[in-house]
Amino acid sequence: MKIIKSNATELLEKAKSMFGKQVENLARQEEKVRALISGVGKKIERLGHHPTVAKLIEPVSVFIRMTKAHFNGSHKMAGSTLGLVLLGLIYFVSPIDIVPDFLGFIGFADDFSVVLAIYAKVKDEVQEFLEWERTEI
Repeated sequence: MKIIKSNATELLEKAKSMFGKQVENLARQEEKVRALISGVGKKIERLGHHPTVAKLIEPVSVFIRMTKAHFNGSHKMAGSTLGLVLLGLIYFVSPIDIVPDFLGFIGFADDFSVVLAIYAKVKDEVQEFLEWERTEI
């Protein structure tokens, strides 16, 4: 278990080094965030039947809802959480990452690891958001 956690942390650090600057710029441009969310939605539609992608849909969907709520002002995230969530969405949608998606299962394994590592890091805010969301519906 410790090896898996270590690998996920390592992948997360690599993702930050690959997309960190993009995330910083994106966090200040709501229009581009909307385009990112649209791209994530299209990838889910296109690949949602793939078993590995299907496992990513729930955490990615939560990230999308959190991001929308943040930008519409209904539920704000901490800046660090916003950065990690955007990193997860960028990494998920990007065809160019540590292991390219065209490699099938292996290509989605890094996406899965990065998204779940981010989900674990922001778990408290995710839980807070989900509780808030339940009261809003």
